[in-house]
This record gives sequence, C-alpha cells and structure tokens, in this order.
Amino acid sequence: MVPLLLQSPDGDIIDCVLSHQQPAFDHPRLRGQKPLDPPERPSGHNTRGLRPKSFQLWRMEGETCPEGTVPIRRTKQEDILRANSVSAFGKKLRHFRRDTSSNGHEHAVGYVSGEKYFGAKASINVWAPQVQNQYEFSLSQIWIISGSFGNDLNTIEAGWQVSPELYGDNYPRFFTYWTNDAYQATGCYNLLCSGFVQTNSQIAIGAAISPSSSFKGGQFDITLLIWKDPKHGNWWLEFGSGILVGYWPSFLFTHLREHASMVQYGGEVVNSSPFGAHTSTQMGSGHFAEDGFTKASYFRNIQVVDWDNNLVPSPNLRVLADHPNCYDIQGGSNKAWGNYFYYGGPGKNPKCP
Repeated sequence: MVPLLLQSPDGDIIDCVLSHQQPAFDHPRLRGQKPLDPPERPSGHNTRGLRPKSFQLWRMEGETCPEGTVPIRRTKQEDILRANSVSAFGKKLRHFRRDTSSNGHEHAVGYVSGEKYFGAKASINVWAPQVQNQYEFSLSQIWIISGSFGNDLNTIEAGWQVSPELYGDNYPRFFTYWTNDAYQATGCYNLLCSGFVQTNSQIAIGAAISPSSSFKGGQFDITLLIWKDPKHGNWWLEFGSGILVGYWPSFLFTHLREHASMVQYGGEVVNSSPFGAHTSTQMGSGHFAEDGFTKASYFRNIQVVDWDNNLVPSPNLRVLADHPNCYDIQGGSNKAWGNYFYYGGPGKNPKCP
C-alpha cells in the first residue's frame, strides 16, 4: 500500500486524499458527487510537447499519490496563526480598491477587455522574488474576470506566488484562487475552502515549484490554460502540456457562469509601506522590463479562448503598470513568442522612495 502521507524536502506534508473526500465535496451543491470527466480542449491547443516530469519539490524523489486520490498540502497550526484571523486565512484581502494606500496592492499587467472571453493561456516565467515582510506577497498569474469592480466581481486566478504569510517561507508556489463577491466573503486560495475540484493525483496546489529562473542563467516557465467547458460550463485548469489539474464548477459564480469580460496577465505585489517607505518586495525577477531576457521576468505566447472554443492570440493586448517607477511592463510580439511582455521591478529605489 502506498503511504497516504508524503514528506516534502521543504517541510511540507502532502496528504493523499480520496478524490471524493477533498474539500470541494463539502459544498452543498457537490455533496455525494464525483469529479467530472475531462472536457473537450480548445482547438489550436497542442498537448504534445514538454511534460515536466516533476516541477514540484515534493515529487523530486519520484513519489506520487495513488490513482483515485489527490495530493493536498497540509495546513499546519502555524499557517493559521500567521493569518490575521481564522476567517482571513487563505483569502486575498480586497485588492481592487485603488483609492486606498493601506491595502497597497500594485500591479504590472497585460490585459484584454471589450469582448466575451472563454479562457486564457500563457507561459509564465518562474522566479523567487524577495518579499520584505510576512504581510506582503509577490505573485505572477492569469486573472479571468467578469462583473464590475464593485461588490459583484467574479475572478478565477492561477499562477505562482511567494507568500510568507500563507506558506511560512519564500518558495514560489503554484496556486489557484476564486471569488464571486470581490474577495469579500467567498473564495480562497488553493483547496482551502470548498470550490475548486481537483482531478489530478500528480500536482499539489500550493506546493513549491522547482526549479526557478536565475539572473543571466537558466530560465524556467510554466504554461497554464484556463478555459470554459462548452458542454457543462465549468472552468478547467490545465498545466503544461495536457496535465489537467481540475475545475471550478460554474455554480460558484454569477457573471462567470456566462463568460469573462476581461482577462489580465502579470504581476501583483502588496506594498505595506514598511517604515513609511515603499516596500523593497520584488515583482517578477526584481528587475525592470527593459532588462529583457534572462534578467526580467516574462509572460509569453499570451492567448485567449474565443466563443467557439478556439485558442487565439490575445487581440489588442494592452499593458498597464500602476506604479511604473517601482514595477513596470513592456509588451511586444514575434513569431516564436507570439504576444509577450516583460514586467517587474525592485520596488523601493531612488525613483520609488
């Protein structure tokens, strides 16, 4: 019998939980059900190509969970104690209120809006940015967005993040997120509440990613695809080439039951303005976009899924940095990388005091 508990080199404990006993099935709408079968993938999507044998630390020894189970990173007591409260654990604080500096979320993103979107795909460069204190984070992700930026905002999010508060360390970790009320009462990271249904026994959401990229050295990226199954309407997540992670049931959402009205790609940090100055928490690699390949972090082959379940290059991709002296972004396109951008920065510097 395979042990149903695995120890990771970074101190994580991974539990192999029977698929139908994962947190999602505590949801009243899912009780007694089983995970769905895989949906039809978007056309134009290549599932051949690189299959990373293991991109997470807990798999380095070749260990894996048995079929019929899902690997879940165990929440320890100290994880919860680092949160402001038990109810705040695993939640993003409301971060679209751009009018308050106390919340201090800063972005450098590429985005498309004005059409109906049914998914998104990109390859995201992985780094291990420095985060100044445990109340801040640095992440790079895809946002699938619908609704207004008022209280009815729906989002589906996936990418990598460094969050000492959530995980107790500075490893970049694979994460997911969702909300249907602008980060207020619903939604959470990873599998920390009922919502996302995991269907994969090889990937632990919230586990550390390895390797990460190095300055002027080897570059590593992860490819993520999120798309709406045309048949059942659920939003699925795929990692790399053909590795299905799981899905967000459509009933979790209001606006996203139909489609997304905006897709964003890029970086976000929390600036808690420690000691009255701008944080030195890094975004991406900690270097500005103009430094380019092997120095600045990138998103490449940026695509959206259209109404007919086709993957297409994101039309009219615009870029925006809300504090360009601290973190910036520069877009472009070429044959190999399609639509791409470099983004990020060091935070605190002479132009960003």
